[in-house]
Amino acid sequence: MSTVNLHAPEVQIREVRLGSITGFEGTAGELVKNSRLGCLKDSTRSFSQCMGCSSGNALCQLAMIKDAAVINHAPVGCSGDFFGYNFVYRVGQMERNLPAVNGRYFNTNIEEQDTIFGGVEKLEETIRGVYDRVHPNAIFVTTSCASGIVGDDVESVTERLSHELSIPVVACFCEGFKSKIWTTGFDSAYHSIVRKLVKPPKKKTNKVNIINFWGSHVFDELLGQLGYEPDYIVPFSTVAQLEHISEAAATIQICPTLGTYMGAALEQVYGVPEIKSPPAYGMIGTDNWMRELGKVLNRQEEVEEIIKSEHERVIPKLQEYREKLKGKTAYITAGAAHGHALIALLRELGLEVRGAAIFHHDPIYDNGDIQSDALAHDVNTYGDIKNYNVCNKQAYELVNILNKVRPDIMIARHGGMTLWGAKLGVPTLLIGDEQFGFGYQGVLNYAERILETLNNKEFVINLAKHSSMPYTKWWLEQNPFTFLGGDLSVEVY
Repeated sequence: MSTVNLHAPEVQIREVRLGSITGFEGTAGELVKNSRLGCLKDSTRSFSQCMGCSSGNALCQLAMIKDAAVINHAPVGCSGDFFGYNFVYRVGQMERNLPAVNGRYFNTNIEEQDTIFGGVEKLEETIRGVYDRVHPNAIFVTTSCASGIVGDDVESVTERLSHELSIPVVACFCEGFKSKIWTTGFDSAYHSIVRKLVKPPKKKTNKVNIINFWGSHVFDELLGQLGYEPDYIVPFSTVAQLEHISEAAATIQICPTLGTYMGAALEQVYGVPEIKSPPAYGMIGTDNWMRELGKVLNRQEEVEEIIKSEHERVIPKLQEYREKLKGKTAYITAGAAHGHALIALLRELGLEVRGAAIFHHDPIYDNGDIQSDALAHDVNTYGDIKNYNVCNKQAYELVNILNKVRPDIMIARHGGMTLWGAKLGVPTLLIGDEQFGFGYQGVLNYAERILETLNNKEFVINLAKHSSMPYTKWWLEQNPFTFLGGDLSVEVY
């Protein structure tokens, strides 16, 4: 059944569309089994320390489109993360040898009187002002809790001004209060792009869409060998590029948590085939992914040659790393799909994964294909994972678990989580580039960095001796899931 409806101005949240959850404790195998049986019922927390916001995830994609502007229809406080996205944007420009320019981000500054009388006039004034000031090729309007609660008719305003200004003025509905799963913000951004920017294909090209955060261009060489050209979207794309992504030969996702909606939309609406295998992490996962890529692009023979060549190059080095890492234990904290990818990488290297704190769980992705289930791939390929926790960045649970598990190393995907391992004296590795571990070389990349981290742990040992935790001894002695209400409930149908 199609999950994509471009006639609707906003996308359904993941809790409704996919049955996603943010609360679980048990083993990875139990979660996979229960996901298959029916509908997971989310467990609720009686205490929550922090949460993310869909608006930020929507902005992190739209803010990187080179010739677009973004207007955040919100109180000015909601624009506090603009500087972070502009920093990432400027760094990405340097890495790509692009001209150094600031991002074009604006805020309507909703105030108290606007929550009474409405902020529509202020929004219209801001859109016209942004157009006159920077002349973008598209303007995106991201909504906020305030504009959503007030009920401003953002869709009508953007429709009217699209005609007036003769450029796409696009509403992106990403109010933070609507979903506990902030990755819904990615879906909101992509829904607005596919709905208002992407045009029906006039011809098919040899380009392959790569739904990407803002990492390195690791697909250039591989796709070049197969006679195809990578088209990295959405960050650092232009509006014109995005208009033609329906003409691509296929779509690759660096992370299904990021790109599930975009990949499914391009296939369901425009017939662009999505590579549905879990992303290429670990030797077995990379083999599976490569073979599906070869099948979709009609390059099976070339892919088999690449697989053979890479096995001959990588496996001897991998065996050396496995010997060095033998007996080591690890704990993971990351977003859903990338966390599953890290589990595969660590198990491939021979580390014992003692647990994981994963920020949410999607029982299935928008393509509806169970072969995309990366967690099931981990369990079926490498065995079950104990101490598997689904939590939306609840640091108090993470610290409690780490204090009990005490792994040799913690692997983190998101900044702000690493300090908890370090304060406990656990060497912690943070790698922000989601493409660092991709493919055959990615296994070796991680092996090298893990060994470096394990061999240089004096800093965290000293930090643990001289730093204090904000959590009491009482809490560290409790069950980590004391505030996670109820057992996992499954309705079978």
